[in-house]
Amino acid sequence: MRILHVMSCRGWSSDAYWAARMSRELERRGHRVTLACRAGTESRVIARVREEGVARVETLALASGVRPGHDRADLARLLAWLPETDVVHVHRGKEHWLAAIANRLSRTPRPVVRTRHIAQAVRPHAANRWLYRSATALVVTVTEAIRRQYLAAGLVDAGRLVTLSGGADAEAYAPRAADPETRRRLGGADGEPLVGMIGGLRVMKGHMVVVDAVARLAAEGRRLRLAFVGRGSQEGPVRQMIAAAGLERRVTLAGFADDLPRVMAALDVALYVPLESDGMSRIVWEYLAAGRPLVASRVGVVPEALEDGRHALLVHAGDAGDLARALARMLDDAALRARLGEAGRRLLLERHSGARLAAALEERYARLVA
Repeated sequence: MRILHVMSCRGWSSDAYWAARMSRELERRGHRVTLACRAGTESRVIARVREEGVARVETLALASGVRPGHDRADLARLLAWLPETDVVHVHRGKEHWLAAIANRLSRTPRPVVRTRHIAQAVRPHAANRWLYRSATALVVTVTEAIRRQYLAAGLVDAGRLVTLSGGADAEAYAPRAADPETRRRLGGADGEPLVGMIGGLRVMKGHMVVVDAVARLAAEGRRLRLAFVGRGSQEGPVRQMIAAAGLERRVTLAGFADDLPRVMAALDVALYVPLESDGMSRIVWEYLAAGRPLVASRVGVVPEALEDGRHALLVHAGDAGDLARALARMLDDAALRARLGEAGRRLLLERHSGARLAAALEERYARLVA
C-alpha cells in the first residue's frame, strides 16, 4: 500500500514518536510510506524521524490556526499526493481538517485515519460531527479511556474505533548487560540498587512523590540510589526537595540521555509514576521492551494493559507511602524483579510492540481500501 502519514508536531512529542514508529514499521512490512512533517522542525522533529529509520520524509507548512496562504499551499500539495496514495493517516487537528477538505475537493478521495494521542475529550459540535462522522474512515486511540471518550461523545461508532496501545521498538530496546560507565554517570554505586525514572521534570510526572518515597526508605536505613533522567521546569524545586531531605548523595539529576536503551539497561528498577494520564505513556512500553522491572501509577494505559504483580507493581498516583512500599518489595526480592522484567517484555512482544501495532494497522488499512 501507499500510505501518507501527516503530523504537525513542533517537538519530539509522543504523537511524533508514534507516527515515526508506525511509519518505520509499516515500511518494514513492505509498504511505501511517506511521513509529512511540519516545516521548520528539521532539528527538533525531522532529524529524530530519520533516526527512527523513516526513509520518505516531506514537509508541509501545517501552520497553527487558520492561515489562508499556508493552508492553500498545503491543500494543493495534498491534492497532488492523493492520486498516488491509498490511505491518509493524520495525528493532530490541523492535518485532520486539511486532509478532510482535500478529500472533498479531490477527484480521488482516500480514506482518512485519525490517531488520537491525548486523553482530552473532543467536543461534539457540528463541525466535529461532520469531521468524524462523514470525513473520517477510522479513529485509532492509544488508550481505551480515549476510545470511551469518543463513544460517550457520540462522534464515532464502535465499528470505526480501535485502540492500539504501545509501539516500542522491541529490537532497539532488547535487554542487554548494564554498562558500568553509564551506571556510574547515573549515580550508581557498587552493592546498592539503582532506581531510575526517565521523563521531563514537570509537576504531573511525579518526581516530588518519588523523592518523598525515597526519603521514607532512607529513614528506614535502606541503601539505594535514584536517578532522574530528563530536564524541565521543575528541576529547581526538585533539587530543593532533594536537599531538604538530605538526599544529595543518593539522588542524581542526570539531564538528557541520547541512548535510552543503554540507560534502561543500567537500572535495577524503573519508575513511571505520573499524577495523571499522559496519553500513550511511551516510556512504559520502552521499559517493558528493555525487560526492566517496573513500578507504575494506576493512570492512563497502565491499568488497562498491566496486571499488578504479573507485569509490574502498580501504585496509587501521588501516594508516596504506596510507592515506598512497592519499591521496598521490589528491592528486597531479586526473583520478583526478574519475573516482572521477563513478563513485561513478553507482554510487549505479544501485544504492544511496534511490529504488532503495524500489523494491526495494516489489517485495518486493507479493509478501508478493499
